[in-house]
Amino acid sequence: MIKIGLADWFSTFCSNIQVQDGGTISTRYKNITKRLNTDFWNTTSETSHSLYVGSYGRNTAIQGFSDLDMIFELPSDLYWQYDAYSGNGQSALLQAVKSSMQKTYSSSNIGADGQVVVVSFQDGITFEVVPVFENRGGSYTFPDSNNGGTWRTTNPKPEIQAIRERNTSCNGNLVQLCRMMRAWKGKWEVPIGGLLIDTLAYQFINDWENKDKSFLYYDYLCRDFFKWMSDQNTEQEYWKAPGSGQQVKGKGLFQYKAKRCYNISLEAIKHEIATPKEEGAAKQKWREIFGTKFPN
Repeated sequence: MIKIGLADWFSTFCSNIQVQDGGTISTRYKNITKRLNTDFWNTTSETSHSLYVGSYGRNTAIQGFSDLDMIFELPSDLYWQYDAYSGNGQSALLQAVKSSMQKTYSSSNIGADGQVVVVSFQDGITFEVVPVFENRGGSYTFPDSNNGGTWRTTNPKPEIQAIRERNTSCNGNLVQLCRMMRAWKGKWEVPIGGLLIDTLAYQFINDWENKDKSFLYYDYLCRDFFKWMSDQNTEQEYWKAPGSGQQVKGKGLFQYKAKRCYNISLEAIKHEIATPKEEGAAKQKWREIFGTKFPN
């Protein structure tokens, strides 16, 4: 069996979906961090007290993503101040963070909604800033202004660390799988969240026999992961996130579309190993799965 060129196809595909706006994102992140540090910590640091979370923090986001999640840690005495409010101190806290950020981004669309302060930029990228208080053990408490206001807990650091460590032990293949599956989600409108994609990929790749290989095996990687996803229990309501163990709930049945794309991947591989090789037909099948970012 000869698969000349296949490694190049998948290498190009992974390049095509990689986030290209890193410089712009970094500048905005630093500006937001500096503003909030100035107002809440009396320092002008562009990096202290903040952290990328979500798919960008886990390094699994792809070009064209819209929501960038970051957390900003506030001094703990503010927790007691806003917790003592007679009515919805959580909403008041979000408004205080919003007012701070408006000093830097006065012309941008800024809203405080539910659990986040949202800054919408004209290029389509939205920063969702979650103000948090650090707990013992490294988790965070954050405000939820819905239904009169409550405090909730999140624990993103172990998730980021777990993905990073497994990605390293799998020759970088975990992050690439997570990104490719986001392209599939977009193309097929799959009802699945980003953290669930990362959770399933994290579980799958640990036992995959070729996890130490390179792009040359990515046709098998996609084929086997689609099959594995399609075999997930349709009654299952949640999975446990890497590292934190938090419950990641399903948004709908992704298994059916995974099964369809498993079958299409079988056709693609059949074209790859045909004699003579049917390169154009194989690529067309992968584009059917992943969209136009896959080279033709």
